[in-house]
Order: sequence, then structure tokens, then C-alpha cells
Amino acid sequence: MLIVTDLSVQLGRRTILSNLFFSAQPGQVTAVVGPSGAGKSTLLAALTGDLDHDGAVTLNGRDIARTSAAELSDIRAVLPQATPMSFPFTVLEVIRMGRMRRAMDDRIALHALTRVGLGGFEGRFYQELSGGEQQRVQLARVLVQVWQPTGPSGSRWLFLDEPVSSLDIGHQLQVMRIVRDFAASGGGVVMVMHDLNLTAMCADNVILLSDGQILSQGTPVDTLCDDLLSQAYGCRIAVNCAPETGVYLLPQVAGL
Repeated sequence: MLIVTDLSVQLGRRTILSNLFFSAQPGQVTAVVGPSGAGKSTLLAALTGDLDHDGAVTLNGRDIARTSAAELSDIRAVLPQATPMSFPFTVLEVIRMGRMRRAMDDRIALHALTRVGLGGFEGRFYQELSGGEQQRVQLARVLVQVWQPTGPSGSRWLFLDEPVSSLDIGHQLQVMRIVRDFAASGGGVVMVMHDLNLTAMCADNVILLSDGQILSQGTPVDTLCDDLLSQAYGCRIAVNCAPETGVYLLPQVAGL
């Protein structure tokens, strides 16, 4: 279980996050949404131990501030918004980085590549791929790090920052299915999302951030409602209503 108690983050003189309280359960997908600048990526960095913070974050009963990076790497994997790489690594070499602390059968890496729709790409150079392909390679890397959703220390976790931002609609749904399968197998997922439709389809719980504070948290039905979303995003949002002009596309896939 992930438990966040009175979490605040200050960068310089600016307070980015203020007094956050929430929890996330293994076996579920928790989505963090909100407008740009709300503090979503900062929150994810604090939850993973990559950013200093006030308050407490415990993961599987461990205070992350008192847990070594090596120990954390065994129970959680992190996908940032972007992972620039300057050296000419092959796709397989990038994925192997997810298991640098322990031996890995390359069959796991190849299986992960197939899961993200890149079977046969293992010999390609990472820099030669499109932005969306690179994003899926990085997802494969974090998947192999926590390949088994549960382990000796309990549930393992995926922390994903905008995992579908560079993907077309088909690959977005593919990633959401991977996320749902990981949770269904006992793992925990916390992901930053901009796409509210995908969030509504795939998340069990939603945390709506606005100006560094939690405006609402709960199920998608409770949280993604007209008044709260309009307040958070500063524009009129009508849930379950098509725009007055133009077209509206809602992807659908069985089981989501």
C-alpha cells in the first residue's frame, strides 16, 4: 500500500505541493490528473523518492526517505515523461537497464517488447526510433524491472508519468491494457494522466490536483464531474456530453 501523509514540496521559495493526504492500493490503478502546472510530475517525483519533501511517504510499509535506492528498485519502477539517451544503445540494451541489479533472461526483455508492440525491434538503435516507439521501449524497460507484480516484499509498483503522451490511439489502449493487467495481477499503479477519457475508462481511483492541492479524490464517477473539472481547468467542462461543435471520439476496448 502507498500512504501519503501531509506531503509538501517546496522548490526555492515556491511551494509546489501543500499538505497532501491520500493512499493508493495494490490491485488498483490510481491516476493523478489536473491542469499543467498543478504539480502532478512533482508529486510523482516525491512519491518515488526522487525529490525531497516534507511529510511522509510509505510504500509497502517502508518510509521511502529511509529506504535505499537499491531496496526501492526492487519494489517500484519509474517511467518519467522523457528519458533522453545520448549514446547509441540498442533497444535490447536499453531494456536490460531495467534489470541491472539482477540477472535477466533476455526472453523476458523480448516478451516485454512484444507486449508493447515492438517485437523484432531488439537490434534497432534507440536513437533511430520515433518518439512514440522510444516511449514504448522505456515502458518495456520499467516492466522488466518489476516483471512479477508481486514478490517477497509484497506488491510491486509502477509509477508512470504521462505514459501515453506520444502514442496514437491504438497504442494508448495497448498501454492501458498493460497497466490494467499489472494491477489485476496484484501490482500497484500510480500514473500521471492528461487524457481524461482514458482516465475515466481505466482508473480505479482519481486524484484531481489544482494549484498544488488535492481538489478531489475518489472514483472516476465521483471525481470527474462537471463542477470539479471546470474549477480545476478554468474552463467549462461537461462530462458525458459531446462538444456543441465538431466531433468527439471515445475509444472503446473490451474489458476497459
